[in-house]
Amino acid sequence: MPNLFDMQLRAARRDRAARTGPALFLLERAFEDCIERIALHDRRFEKALLIGCPDPSWPKSLQPVSDAIVVRDPGALFAAGAHGEIICEDAWMPQKAAFDLAIAIGTLDSVNDLPLALRLIRHGMRGGGLFIGALSGGETVPQLRAAMRAADASSGAAAPHVHPRIEPAALAPLLSEAGFAHPVVDIDRVPVSYTTLDRLVADLRAMAGTNILSSRPRFMGRAARAAAAYAFAQAGNGDRTVETFEVLHFAAWVPAEG
Repeated sequence: MPNLFDMQLRAARRDRAARTGPALFLLERAFEDCIERIALHDRRFEKALLIGCPDPSWPKSLQPVSDAIVVRDPGALFAAGAHGEIICEDAWMPQKAAFDLAIAIGTLDSVNDLPLALRLIRHGMRGGGLFIGALSGGETVPQLRAAMRAADASSGAAAPHVHPRIEPAALAPLLSEAGFAHPVVDIDRVPVSYTTLDRLVADLRAMAGTNILSSRPRFMGRAARAAAAYAFAQAGNGDRTVETFEVLHFAAWVPAEG
C-alpha cells in the first residue's frame, strides 16, 4: 500500500514556508500553551526533545524548564535555523531513554505511521518523563472541506484535497498503546475570519499546511476553483468567512522505572 503522505513534499513545503516567512499564529499559540503546562509541574528537566521548530527562538523559551534542548524538524531550513537536525518521525531511531521531556508541535498529523512515530518517541524517553504537544485534528478547516466538495461537484470527479485528521477520541488510546501513561487530550478550536478562500490558502501555505497527500490532484481547473471560491464566500456573511482550526493538545507520562 502506498504511503498516505509524500514525505519529500512535506519537507519541501516546510522549506518553502521557511524561505517566505512562516505563519506562526496557530503554532505560537500551541507552543505557548505547552510552555504554560510544563511550568505547572514545577520541575526542571535534564534533556528535552523539541520536534517541530518553525521559530528559532523556541529553544530559548524552553531554557527555564530544561538544561539541554535537542531540536528536530522535518524541514531542513527550520532545523538548521534552530541548530537542529532533520527528522522523519516514523523513520528515525532515537537513543534509548535519552530525554525526560519531549514536545511535538504541529507535525505528527502528517506522518504516515503515527503509532510507530509515538513508539519511537517513547523509546527515546526515560521513566518519569513528560510527552506534550499539539497537532491538527478532528474537524479542522470545515469551510475549506466544503469548498473542495463544491469544486469536485463542478468538475464531476472527487479528489483528495484535504488531509484526513485524527479524531480527539482516538489520540489518547494511541498514546497508551505506544507505552505512555495517563494521557490527556484537550481541544482548542480557533476561529479565524478570511475575506477570500485565497487568503486562507495563503495562510495554509505559510504554515506548510497545504496538500501533501500522495494521491493529491495535480491540477484544479478554472471552473472548479471558481466553484470553491464561491462556496467559501457563501458560507460567510458577505464580507468575511470564519474558518475553524481544531488543535488537539495532549500530554502523557512515561511510567516510572522500577
